[in-house]
Amino acid sequence: MRKVFFVFGALLVTFAFYGSAVATDGVNIFAAKCSMCHGKDAKGSAMAPQLAGSEFIKGPDDPIKKTIRDGRAGNDKKYPNFPLAMPKLGLHEDEIDAVVKYLKGIK
Repeated sequence: MRKVFFVFGALLVTFAFYGSAVATDGVNIFAAKCSMCHGKDAKGSAMAPQLAGSEFIKGPDDPIKKTIRDGRAGNDKKYPNFPLAMPKLGLHEDEIDAVVKYLKGIK
């Protein structure tokens, strides 16, 4: 019986940390939520501007986080030549932080 509780506890801890690791993996979050518009390498596409190495990404974190959190539409849309507005992505703050860290690391 003691072994059952030990195994169950170990699995519970493993899954708790696994969820945190997945939630803060900026590469995978970008691939799942951002790459379809910004390109898999963040170099832009016909749908959205380049992020990799851009002045926006080189700048302070707060405007980047705000854009990811709130999106950009209507008067806030920065690039009228792109067909779509930036949608709200519904990410948690730790996921947003991970995406920003990933984007700032792309050369």
